[in-house]
Amino acid sequence: MPTEPIYYRRPPRSNSGEILVLLHGFTGSSADWDDVLESWAGDYQIIAVDLRGHGKSGTLTGQFRHRDAAEDVLSLLDGLGVKSCKAIGISAGGNVLLHMTTKRPGLISAMVIVSATPYFPDQARSVMRSYGSDIQEAQRDYWKRSHSGGEHQIQALIASARGFADDDDDLAFTPPRLSRIKARVLIVQGDSDPLYPVDLSVDLAKAIPNASLWIVPQSGHGPVFGGKRPEFLRICREFLGC
Repeated sequence: MPTEPIYYRRPPRSNSGEILVLLHGFTGSSADWDDVLESWAGDYQIIAVDLRGHGKSGTLTGQFRHRDAAEDVLSLLDGLGVKSCKAIGISAGGNVLLHMTTKRPGLISAMVIVSATPYFPDQARSVMRSYGSDIQEAQRDYWKRSHSGGEHQIQALIASARGFADDDDDLAFTPPRLSRIKARVLIVQGDSDPLYPVDLSVDLAKAIPNASLWIVPQSGHGPVFGGKRPEFLRICREFLGC
């Protein structure tokens, strides 16, 4: 279990409609969803989570495992009395959603997963082994603003990112296991992702019974920020609203 309670945000106006859970990527935080919390609060009951070790959810004391983070979110939703919801998860957040929906298939009715993976391929492990060695100052400043534990919390995240390179059982989703997922799923993948080749998203789409695949051209990992953000949010809204 995490050493501190899992932090989450619910906009004051977010008191009607279906419940929408938002999960950020690794080294991100619920602040990554500020635009959604502002513009979608009238349509959904939004729960934007800081995953364990991120944002205001404390500092990691060991290796981050997506399976454990999924248990955190499931416990949080149980505590809030959530019986059904929709969800969006980016990178690590998408991996957490894969754990949640294979463990408890009936909870999430529709979800969007961005740059998620059934397992860590060799090319990702190579990047992970040196993670944090070439972080730009602007990125580090963003981390400092996003994580309440400061440099100690950031270093713990960097260590965990490097630890992914030698982890073989946290993410090990087989087609039979993925076939348990009952949610409608939109899989979003950049065509030039340096971590996860497009083939892995194709494999996810083939294994998940009710899945659609959107390959974003000329895009890398987590291709849903910057200039592509408006299109991503429009497509998410249309997909989740079906």
